Amino acid sequence: MNLQHGVNSRDVAAEIVRRWIERNDFPDRVMGSVQCDRAFVMEVVYGTVKRKRQLEWVMKRCSRRLPSLPLRAYVMVGLYQIVDMDSVEPYAAVNETVTAIKSHFPQAQADYANALFRRACREKEALKAELRLQSLGVQTSHPEVLISRWVRKFGQEGTLRLCEWNNLPPEVVLRVNVSRIQLDDFLERLASSGVRAEPHGFSPGAFVILTRGVAPIHIPGYEDGWFSVQDPSTIMAVNMLGLKPRERVLDACAAPGGKLMAMADCMGGGESLVAMDVHEDRLMLLRENVERIGLAGVQVVQGDLAAGTVPGLMGQVFDAILLDVPCTNTGVLRRRADARWRFTEEAIRRVSATQHCILQNAASLLRKGGRIVYSTCSLEPEENEDQIALWLSGNPDFELRQQRSLFPPVDGVDGVYAALLVKR
Repeated sequence: MNLQHGVNSRDVAAEIVRRWIERNDFPDRVMGSVQCDRAFVMEVVYGTVKRKRQLEWVMKRCSRRLPSLPLRAYVMVGLYQIVDMDSVEPYAAVNETVTAIKSHFPQAQADYANALFRRACREKEALKAELRLQSLGVQTSHPEVLISRWVRKFGQEGTLRLCEWNNLPPEVVLRVNVSRIQLDDFLERLASSGVRAEPHGFSPGAFVILTRGVAPIHIPGYEDGWFSVQDPSTIMAVNMLGLKPRERVLDACAAPGGKLMAMADCMGGGESLVAMDVHEDRLMLLRENVERIGLAGVQVVQGDLAAGTVPGLMGQVFDAILLDVPCTNTGVLRRRADARWRFTEEAIRRVSATQHCILQNAASLLRKGGRIVYSTCSLEPEENEDQIALWLSGNPDFELRQQRSLFPPVDGVDGVYAALLVKR
């Protein structure tokens, strides 16, 4: 199916959800093919994926049997519009989604979906009331493995607040490149172009929130490198590193480059910065962003610290290293719609081992007296405090100087962790 020219927007959204259900495709990657009615399709796709568990409960409540997997994607898309999207008229959700179903399935299956949708419309308020009586995982559409972990760490109320935060549509936030344009001037240029924005409360001197529905590539200054798209939480690790001009600095997991650009701002340029990543596709994106922002002096290399293969860094020693390591992403579930369904205890064991290897191999690239900031966008102790404590127990030549966590419902930003380690 050509995702730019689907029968209708519901058809496009349902096809993306179907690929996710059947083939475990990443919805955000498939979304790159969508141009027509992109904002609506994105809202439906990400909302449906987030609400998977809740929507399955509604399906069971409104039908004696679950539909087949291909049809299930279309039914979930229809139910999401009916139950969760107050901006969509029920008749439009039903009619357009049933029309999409008819183009792919026999009439009997379209009739089944139509009857299910109409029952959901009639009983919408009763369904919502009954849903509020279900378990926290069903109410908020999160897997039990995360609910049980978070209740132990944050308590019942904290977990509810976190789950509700995760289900909100993410804001589009920009970090202004102050080496190119001052914040006030940038806001004036946005206003003169009819784009509404306001400083972000977490870091109002550098970050602004855009009005929903505005694509960053259409913002004034995109091609000139005036800004990068990133959450304000990302600045915590950069600030913790305490960079100085002319220091030799490595951003070891650099793509797509948001933190790298903030680091260059702190240092007055990128002449002594090295940016590294593993995969070629991510390196291409990193190079594009480095060029757009105008960081001509940055050295971009390919390497894998987890495996200890860093040919582009042979013989180099650094004053400071930023390790924004791979993680389970449990602090950014608002932005990564499908990540909650990918989390398992095995996944956290696997990624924790990778993080440990990255830390160990990065330490060998640091001069005496140098510093590492280890950072994740996870809320899980195995990847954060426990990881650092375990690593330090085997590396007595390092000491922990500082560590901090951000909790989304309290701090109003993504959930991240950062630790400053100094080599004695």
